[in-house]
Amino acid sequence: MGRFAKEDCVRDMEHRILTTELQPGTDLDEASLAAHYGISRTPLREVLQRLAGAGYVSTLENRGAKVASMDVHTMRTFFQTAPMIYANIARLAAENRTARQLDDLKDAQQRFTKATRDNAAGAAALANHEFHDVMGQMAQNTYLEAALKRLLIDHTRLSQTFYRPSSPSEKVRVLKALDQHDAMISAIEAQESALMIDLTLQHWDLSRDQMERYVRPDPLPVDVINLKDHLDAV
Repeated sequence: MGRFAKEDCVRDMEHRILTTELQPGTDLDEASLAAHYGISRTPLREVLQRLAGAGYVSTLENRGAKVASMDVHTMRTFFQTAPMIYANIARLAAENRTARQLDDLKDAQQRFTKATRDNAAGAAALANHEFHDVMGQMAQNTYLEAALKRLLIDHTRLSQTFYRPSSPSEKVRVLKALDQHDAMISAIEAQESALMIDLTLQHWDLSRDQMERYVRPDPLPVDVINLKDHLDAV
C-alpha cells in the first residue's frame, strides 16, 4: 500500500465507514491503519481527530478510537430526529438554492440513477449521501447543515439495506426513490418550499421501514422450535 496524503486518508476512511467496510463500533488499531495508509501515527491521529469531529469516529481517553456506533440509543435518536432535519433542510434548500448548486444536485442525481439501475448498492448509498449533502449546502444554514452531515453518516450506513432489494416490491421502492429525487429537483428549481417539505417526508417514509431492518433482526422461522413440544416441556 502506497503512502496516502492526510486528505486522501480522511476521504478513504469516510468511504470505508459509509459503505460499512469498517463496521459500526469497530476498534481502530493505529498500528494497522498507519501501515495500511503508509503514514506515521502522528498524522494518523490527526486524521482520526478530524473523523471524530465530523462524527465518523468516536474516541475515548486511553481507549483509542472506534467507528461511530449505531447502538439502540443512537438509532432511536436517529429515527426521531431525521424527519425534522430533512424537512427543514428541504424548505430552506428550495428558498435559497443557487444555479450552481442545482447543477451539482443534478450531477449527483445522475450518479444515483446509474447506481440504482446497475444494482450497485454501495454506489447508490454514496450518491444518495451526496444528493442530500448538496441540499444541505443549498439551505445555507450553518446549524442545520452540521446536523444533516452527522445524520447522513448513519443514514448512508443504514441505507445499504435499502439499496439491496431482495424482492420485486423492494425494487419498486428503490425506483420510486429515484423518481422522488427527480421531483425534488423540480420543486427546488421552482422554489416550491411547501411541496419540498411534502416530497421529503414522503421520501423519508419510503425508506424508513426498510432501513429499520438494519438494526432489527429477522424473526426466527416458526418451525425452529416445535411450539407444542416446548409448551409440553414447560
